[in-house]
Amino acid sequence: MDSLASSIDEGDATSLLKLQRYNSYDINRDTLYVSKSICLITPLPFMQACKKFLLQLHKAVTSQQPPPLPLESYIHNILYEVPLPPPGRSLKFYGVYEPVICQRPGPNELPLSDYPLREACELLGLENLVQVFTCVLLEMQILLYSQDYQRLMTVAEGITTLLFPFQWQHVYVPILPASLLHFLDAPVPYLMGLQSKEGTDRSKLELPQEANLCFVDIDNHFIELPEEFPQFPNKVDFIQELSEVLLQFGIPPEGSLHCSESATKLKNMVLKDLANDKKNGNVPNNSVSVYELLKGSETIARLQALAKRTGVAMEKIDLPASLNEKEKDLKLQCEEADLRDYQLNVQLREVFANRFTQMFADYEAFVIQTAQDMESWLTNREQMQNFDKASFLSDQPEPYLPFLSRFIETQMFATFIDNKIMSQWEEKDPLLRVFDSRIEKIRLYNVRAPTLRTSIYQKCSSLKEAAQSIEQRLMKMDHTAIHPHLLDMKIGQGKYEQGFFPKLQSDVLATGPANNNRWVSRSATAQRRKERLRQSSEHIGLDSDLREKYMQEARSLGKNLRQPKLSDLSPAVIAQTNWKFVEGLLKECRMKTKRMLVEKMGHEAVELGHGEANITGLEENTLIASLCDLLERIWSHGLLVKQGKSALWSHLIQFQDREEKQEHLTDSPVALGPERRKSDSGVMLPTLRVSLIQDMRHVQNMTEIKTDVGRARAWIRLSLEKKLLSQHLKQLLSNQPLTKKLYKRYAFLRCEEEREQFLYHLLSLNAVDYFCFTSVFTTIMIPYRSVIIPIKKLSNAIITSNPWICVSGELGDTGVMQIPKNLLEMTFECQNLGKLTTVQIGHDNSGLLAKWLVDCVMVRNEITGHTYRFPCGRWLGKGVDDGSLERILIGELMTSASDEDLGKQCRTPPQQKSPTTTRRLSITSLTGKPAKPNAGQIQEGIGEAVNNIVKHFHKPEKERGSLTVLLCGENGLVAALEQVFHHGFKSARIFHKNVFIWDFVEKAVAYFETTDQILDNEDDVLIQKPSCKTFCHYVNAINTAPRNIGKDGKFQILVCLGTRDHLLPQWIPLLAECPAITRMYEENALLRDHMTVNSLIRILQTIQDFTIVLEGSLIKGVDV
Repeated sequence: MDSLASSIDEGDATSLLKLQRYNSYDINRDTLYVSKSICLITPLPFMQACKKFLLQLHKAVTSQQPPPLPLESYIHNILYEVPLPPPGRSLKFYGVYEPVICQRPGPNELPLSDYPLREACELLGLENLVQVFTCVLLEMQILLYSQDYQRLMTVAEGITTLLFPFQWQHVYVPILPASLLHFLDAPVPYLMGLQSKEGTDRSKLELPQEANLCFVDIDNHFIELPEEFPQFPNKVDFIQELSEVLLQFGIPPEGSLHCSESATKLKNMVLKDLANDKKNGNVPNNSVSVYELLKGSETIARLQALAKRTGVAMEKIDLPASLNEKEKDLKLQCEEADLRDYQLNVQLREVFANRFTQMFADYEAFVIQTAQDMESWLTNREQMQNFDKASFLSDQPEPYLPFLSRFIETQMFATFIDNKIMSQWEEKDPLLRVFDSRIEKIRLYNVRAPTLRTSIYQKCSSLKEAAQSIEQRLMKMDHTAIHPHLLDMKIGQGKYEQGFFPKLQSDVLATGPANNNRWVSRSATAQRRKERLRQSSEHIGLDSDLREKYMQEARSLGKNLRQPKLSDLSPAVIAQTNWKFVEGLLKECRMKTKRMLVEKMGHEAVELGHGEANITGLEENTLIASLCDLLERIWSHGLLVKQGKSALWSHLIQFQDREEKQEHLTDSPVALGPERRKSDSGVMLPTLRVSLIQDMRHVQNMTEIKTDVGRARAWIRLSLEKKLLSQHLKQLLSNQPLTKKLYKRYAFLRCEEEREQFLYHLLSLNAVDYFCFTSVFTTIMIPYRSVIIPIKKLSNAIITSNPWICVSGELGDTGVMQIPKNLLEMTFECQNLGKLTTVQIGHDNSGLLAKWLVDCVMVRNEITGHTYRFPCGRWLGKGVDDGSLERILIGELMTSASDEDLGKQCRTPPQQKSPTTTRRLSITSLTGKPAKPNAGQIQEGIGEAVNNIVKHFHKPEKERGSLTVLLCGENGLVAALEQVFHHGFKSARIFHKNVFIWDFVEKAVAYFETTDQILDNEDDVLIQKPSCKTFCHYVNAINTAPRNIGKDGKFQILVCLGTRDHLLPQWIPLLAECPAITRMYEENALLRDHMTVNSLIRILQTIQDFTIVLEGSLIKGVDV
């Protein structure tokens, strides 16, 4: 038509009229042929039975011979005369040429699913299938990609079938029309299928967001997984068990379609379909033989009778015997293949279901049921916690945690728990009923203890039983439907014409036989069930609304299928489609930030009525990963220009480019960090530059991160740890020309009011401390800056000795680093130390001016900005203080002024502080005679210190803080025992020397070593002699260690070692009964009071059962 039209002269009116006459449709002269699609809708997914019926219907239309009966007879029969088989039974009904068999699982079997999993396994291979299955469970965005529509449907349905007892809750479009390609822009989880065009390369496919995308190229046997992807628990054993099932049926586990053959095979299929496409006027060249027409010879007699009635002469056909046998063999092979497919399906599904049954066998114990009635529960659904996630995770095997911690945050798990709670008020959901019955069976047969968790893989034990159930139903028919029969039809209508579907007589098909319609009660029941499901899922209205919006838009676009671009649509349609997205993203941000705050605030949250104060490091990491995913989806919504897989990082890079260009032209203003930290000496840490660009550069310098998605997540974690996430994103979005260039007008980031609320929700996260960057990127190199602050009023301005420092953290230490003489500040780079815990500082005592009075040491992480203060307040030098040339300082994390104000508002308890100058000076009499604590306060301090250690070990391992602080901190065990030993201690100067506790310890050791018999009583000798020897051994080891530790430092090491090896309760009575105590302690001293000593021993015995691991810096060089 186009070529004819282009060849006509537009001015020639006669020619144009002639053309219009020849190329227009005339109802009187022409016959118009249109394509038809036949769809069979059933209340249950009898896919194979429906497929066979439709194939026979298609064959009847395309066959050279008319069907035995008019098509209306077969359609009327399946509509009105074929009932649903009861649960656990099978049914035979009749198609055009041969019977069709369908079966329905029993009440305690897996729900009906007919889609052939064999094909899904062949298309993907087991490894890929399990990986895609895991992505679906974690509600990522899954895009299936193939040239063949059937493959898209097979994989999508196959994977969603395996989710039992869970159900996919989000957007599900197995075949996405080209006109709805903009649906891929949706910032929600989805499972969609996209047809690929021949020759289209994956790299040319522009997808709006890829940070959380699982891309499945079915034709090429290839998948792309998102980053930070947790493996399915026991994945290797799981795949092994599935492989065994496949191999029993002769199917290779790696799949049977490979890249080399699949493209050719598919191309041939497409060409064949095109050649046989009748809507294009192509008719297949092969003719259908009469034997094929009569295959399934049950109907020959009826065919002959019908032929005689219609006046068609038809001789009796004698089929050759060999042909009959071949047909029978073929029929038997088909039936056997169907049986094997059914059995393979159910066995594969049983293996998948068994994994969930094992993993969630005790889920009921963690369901929180607080509401009294369904109405109040539905009303308060959003504010209530329905599942005790922290307790559930603490009960799971360690290898399961990365997967489970993310899975229990999904919508499908939330809906599953909601259905469980709803079941107390109404009929239990069918999937839940089957799942609960299987859990009961496990408990009954395995006698499994409810709290016993193991990661040992347990195979499915019901495979044989499930296969036998299927075989029994298919081998022996329970019910047979009425045969199709002639209807009361008008003569002349429904005339057969080969290759074309006739116009059916609607009046014949409009009504069924009286009292034989079994669908009425079933449809009413189904309607009631749908209504219950609608009520119970109101809290996930976002996804339901989105699905409805998709359907409405799809219908409205029916007439405009040739408009694939969203920009072609009216602003009203765009607004309607995307407004729910914007609202949903904002709501999700509010819920996530609230959850992160409540979980992190701990006991304060409990006081405010927000549930249990319990969050594991793993759960915190899961919540932060979820926040990263949300930010990626927000930045992907309405995106116009994209570079790389991460929309957020792409935006940051373009912002960085613009800012750096401006920097060359003018000096850009730089935000200042916290105030400089000053001390008495005037020495301070230089101001840390706070800059979005600077934080980007830190991330760009991390060679361990290779992808844009990884860089974006690292930047989010760093900004969150620095409490700058909201500020940085506000700065990023303040460049409005860039935002307008990158985003469509309906994008979330261009909705001003919602964007401001979003930034406000992120700002609330500044109320708590996160170490989500430091604790995750443990191998990166980090620059640190340290400043040593002396007390110059009492110390030399210049020292001649060579000072050194060693910084330790939870992840390691720097080793000894020499400090340049008289330079109090230095920078150094080393592998991430984690949270800093101790600093060892000392010098070699060389030169005339070797004595050094240090106020504190400050160390700052130059990437995260975390600043630690290590108080000292002691001399380092021979002949001064306790003669120490090195000291171990315990650190505390400093907070900025803004953090302190926020802390007062939220009433978050402060962290345990480290030793202060005041406490240390009181021990050494540097500041004169400070007020000393009385006996009651000292005993209370001991109890508090021991109690803190006990509480430390009763917390989950990932929640515990620093044990070093509890031992050596301000209110730690060492400080408390020092107070005990100082009470009544005669520390007056003797010959101008200070007397220290360590002097008393050494005198006791000398006494023990020179006395052969401690007490006259022999029994006591047996009890105490080993304790004496051990005590002497430890003290001598500390004294002979190659370290220049002072006397107070040695006492600290002795207490730490005694705590680690559970020897303190044995040593205290030895020291209390040593004769030296009468010379060095006054009569009212606590150590000379037997009741107090016995009480002290009992308190110290409470930590005997704990395994205490000391930080290496505390006992370095001491070999015991």
